[in-house]
Amino acid sequence: MNDWPDGWTDNGGRDQRHGRGSGHPQPDGPQRMRHVQRQQPPRPQRPAGPPPSGYGVPQQQGREHDTFAGYDSGYNTGQVYGNPSGGQGGRPGGPPAPPSARPGRPPQPAPDWRKRIKVGSIVLASVLVVTTVGTYFWADSKVRREVDLSKVIERPKDDDCTTYLIVGSDSREGMSAEEKKKLHTGSAEGKRTDSMMVLAACSGGNSMISLPRDSDVEIPSFVGSETGKKYAAKGLRTKLNAAYAMDGPELLVRTVEFNTGLRIDHYAEIGFAGFANIVDALGGVEMNIEKGFKDKKSGADFKAGKQTLNGEQALAFVRTRYAFAESDLARTKNQQKFLSALASQAATPGTILNPFQLYPTLGAGLDTLIVDKDMGLFDLGEMFFAMKGISGGEGTSINMPISGSRGGNLVWDKAKVQQLVKQIQNDEKVTVGAN
Repeated sequence: MNDWPDGWTDNGGRDQRHGRGSGHPQPDGPQRMRHVQRQQPPRPQRPAGPPPSGYGVPQQQGREHDTFAGYDSGYNTGQVYGNPSGGQGGRPGGPPAPPSARPGRPPQPAPDWRKRIKVGSIVLASVLVVTTVGTYFWADSKVRREVDLSKVIERPKDDDCTTYLIVGSDSREGMSAEEKKKLHTGSAEGKRTDSMMVLAACSGGNSMISLPRDSDVEIPSFVGSETGKKYAAKGLRTKLNAAYAMDGPELLVRTVEFNTGLRIDHYAEIGFAGFANIVDALGGVEMNIEKGFKDKKSGADFKAGKQTLNGEQALAFVRTRYAFAESDLARTKNQQKFLSALASQAATPGTILNPFQLYPTLGAGLDTLIVDKDMGLFDLGEMFFAMKGISGGEGTSINMPISGSRGGNLVWDKAKVQQLVKQIQNDEKVTVGAN
């Protein structure tokens, strides 16, 4: 049965034009289409010579003799165009070419590492200079220049060595009641010298000479540091630390110079609190204690062997004298040993170049350090490096030569003292030993 409308059969003539359809038992015959001539666009003239690098379609394989070999059909052959070698950057399937090798971009200059290093070095040097200058002025502003050596009269002749009088006082300035109890300092008013030593920095070798506080000395004529009044000598013989108690640092310097004949160039004094704070800021000081000892008054309780002392322990170590038969002489030896170790650890690159250790150490020490008015930071640095050299075996560490005692005071050996002073004044290595 045919559902097509009347007249729409295979005999209606439509099959002559459009085929019979799928319902006809006979398949469609070949149809002839009218040929339409397609106008070809004019091809550009190819210049003589090889094609420019990076442009054009690569030659297809096997079509060397094809009439239309140069015709671009628009079909991609699977190759990535843009470089005659077939790949990006000249390598088939390789990574993209660098910007300097891509078509249409100017070549980029190579980095000038020499210039970059030069600029970086200048910036780094500038930062270091600014930091160093800032640190210098900060530290210099904290130094307490309170001692006026111009008030010292009748001074010995000057020499080539730089001589420091280093004093450890029992000042409790700025300490709370809890700190005094912890450090076993007591609560005495005022301040006295707890230790004294002369450090001579000479080209012939550095020397550290401890002056026992019980040394028998004569108090000479002097000008009062506060009154400006001249006091005549009375032939008074007393302990060395009494000079400090009478009129402070200026009279102490005058007394040392008068009894030794050695000129003192600079004065440095530190109290209990500052000493302990410096040690703690450094993270402790390593010491090798040859023989253990205890002392209730100083709080010392040490076992023999190598150990790191904190601020509290260090203060007890340098103050102990009742635990030794030699009393003050044994204490001065421990003080020399500890100060040398302290300077050796403080004057190291690990401390100087580490701001997290340098600034706390400087702050702890400079807050309580009292020096003469002519002493600068470079003088302080020279003092520390001279003490460091002694701990490294590059100098001499001795007690003032003693010949006996008088009324409980230690009497200096005059002949050896004169020889010792002469060697320092002549910038010679000190060979005079203590008794």
